Amino acid sequence: MATILNGKKVSQDIELEIAEEVLQFTKKGHRPPHLVAVLVGEDGASKTYVTAKMKACEIVGFKSSLIRHDDIVTEKEILAEVNRLNLDNEVDGFIVQLPLPKHISVEKIIDSIDTTKDVDGFTPANFGKMDQEHHSLLPATPMGIIELLNRYKIETKGKHCVVVGKSHIVGMPMSILLAGPGDATVTLCHIHTKNLEEHTRKADILVVAVGKPGLIDGNMVKEGVVIVDVGTTRVPDASKKNGFALKGDVDFDTVEPKASYITPVPGGVGPMTIASLIINTMIAYKKRMNF
Repeated sequence: MATILNGKKVSQDIELEIAEEVLQFTKKGHRPPHLVAVLVGEDGASKTYVTAKMKACEIVGFKSSLIRHDDIVTEKEILAEVNRLNLDNEVDGFIVQLPLPKHISVEKIIDSIDTTKDVDGFTPANFGKMDQEHHSLLPATPMGIIELLNRYKIETKGKHCVVVGKSHIVGMPMSILLAGPGDATVTLCHIHTKNLEEHTRKADILVVAVGKPGLIDGNMVKEGVVIVDVGTTRVPDASKKNGFALKGDVDFDTVEPKASYITPVPGGVGPMTIASLIINTMIAYKKRMNF
């Protein structure tokens, strides 16, 4: 039976650690860190994620602000909002929650964010620094995965890590962090990879971030594999009060008996992403305050 990689528990430990740091700063008369979230439209998942991020801020003693726009807001207005936040010395970090409406260029918005406040770790400058193993604000989900592996003392050095999915939010930076500071041998797979199971069966550590429920089953992994399931897709479920359930990219029931460690969905990677956002905000705050 696999050991569950309990991201919820680890994220709570991190929150306690950050809360103690914040308390020490405020006791000395300093203002608390300030995180701002910009939410556009009424996407249900986005609202859920932002609410969770604001709750985490409250737990650790951060100041948090939520700026909402309806989905007819113009790109020019969002760019102006980003510029205002860039210039606000009382804001340590901010996020523009994705996805955005189709008429707004995600690339333009991300490119306009001050890299020192980019607590999602999405800007090209921070991505480039990560690739060169220079200090940067790291992409929150890959950063959270690395932290989760570290907290469970799972070694990546010399291991064969297979990442399925090459998005710039998860898959690509995940492969960079595993191959760089993680000292692993990395195979990066994606939608065009042929014979996917040939690669996944060789993985010592398998990270799946595709958004296709049940993509990986027990026949596609070897005994003792470490499984990190990033997928969180809403699927209809009449037994649930809200009418849906969250499903991962890994078929938990068939994979778990062969795995040594595995993340649950929900309660695995999701809480670690939020914890990383909090860590990045604290890093940005310390730098801004010259601590």
